[in-house]
Amino acid sequence: MTKKLSRGVAVVGVGMSKFGAFPEKHSRDLFVEAYQELKQSVQNGFDPKEIEAFYMGNFSSDHFENQAHLAPIVASWVGLSPVASMRIEDACASGGVALRQAVLAIASGQCDVVLVGGLEKMTDLSAARVTDALALAADTMFEVPAGFTFPGFYASMATAYLDQYHADPDALLKVGIKNHENGALNEKAQFGQRISDVMASKKAKAAQKGLPIPEWADEMDFMKDPKANPMIAWPLRLFDCSPVSDGAAAVLLVSEELAQKYTDHPIYIIGAGQASDGALAERDSLSSVPSAAHAAAQAYEMAGLTPDDIDFAEVHDCFTIAEVMATEDLGFFPRGEGWKAAMAGETARDGKHPVNTSGGLKAKGHPVGASGVAQVVEMWKQLNGLAGGRQLTPRPTVGLTHNVGGTGQTCVVHIFERRS
Repeated sequence: MTKKLSRGVAVVGVGMSKFGAFPEKHSRDLFVEAYQELKQSVQNGFDPKEIEAFYMGNFSSDHFENQAHLAPIVASWVGLSPVASMRIEDACASGGVALRQAVLAIASGQCDVVLVGGLEKMTDLSAARVTDALALAADTMFEVPAGFTFPGFYASMATAYLDQYHADPDALLKVGIKNHENGALNEKAQFGQRISDVMASKKAKAAQKGLPIPEWADEMDFMKDPKANPMIAWPLRLFDCSPVSDGAAAVLLVSEELAQKYTDHPIYIIGAGQASDGALAERDSLSSVPSAAHAAAQAYEMAGLTPDDIDFAEVHDCFTIAEVMATEDLGFFPRGEGWKAAMAGETARDGKHPVNTSGGLKAKGHPVGASGVAQVVEMWKQLNGLAGGRQLTPRPTVGLTHNVGGTGQTCVVHIFERRS
């Protein structure tokens, strides 16, 4: 039985850097940008000396930047020393797990004000070295020696899903198109382009070079073109895969009774769950992520809600198949129906279950340690009506974040609510 939080927890401010490739910046510089935006977002302001702890999600600065022990260094750069600072590593779920640890610190009564951060600087390495760094989140005793990389892992999951449910692979392409549509409306997204914009750009470049101009009938035709959207690991193509990214995000949490001191419009964390699993080869089925279902069940029980109560969700779409499986693991659709929902547009902004209004990891970007914290930024914006052109109408009341590490060895789920 899931225990309730002993004390309520609220988000009173958020910030994030732009996601993308920034060769001139260090991860700590990106976090400064996120922290400065967070400070501006807190309606009534706050004194940084009020912060009692700093939980920072970061997967592998050791390999990406040759810098371990990063949390206290980052804390120093934003003027937080000597506050207790700790780096949380749980692969791509590092940011979400850092958030959960901060929630527990406040709920326990140990802290009243906690800063949560997430950051990763990935693009300074070659593609081969990035692949090696990310492989550290796999089972290095069995999976890596067998030749698996993460596109291969998720391609295996996609293959199993398509076979088990006789699903149409076009559903994966629809997810990519939808998330690029949303990312085009997010000023912080790494890929702020619709697929139609990408098509227009490629046509313009072909004309400029005097080459034959491609004649794609529509976005799906483009997505099926092996030259424009090459196969990476069947059935996953280039536009099914999240990018290598740099970026940072920050969230300020306070105890519920203090929330109104900082803002008239806090959002409350009413449910939290985390679960784990073994390596992919140990599972009975590859067509779902069991840890996600377990974490979601905990969060729903804590919040006293069901999947039908969730107005929108930010899910971990490291690959398009991951979004489809997440919509089923979270209970939005029955098993084997998530692909049909994607095909029918039910996860679009105007659909029954809007998913990844930010553009998701696919279009917004995936600096792995920051992704789970950046999901909270979208919660804040949507629940407070600050999401601009991608704002959901009517304004949502309840949102959910779903952050996965590895192939589901870790999953953490949080539920957020506005009360004004």
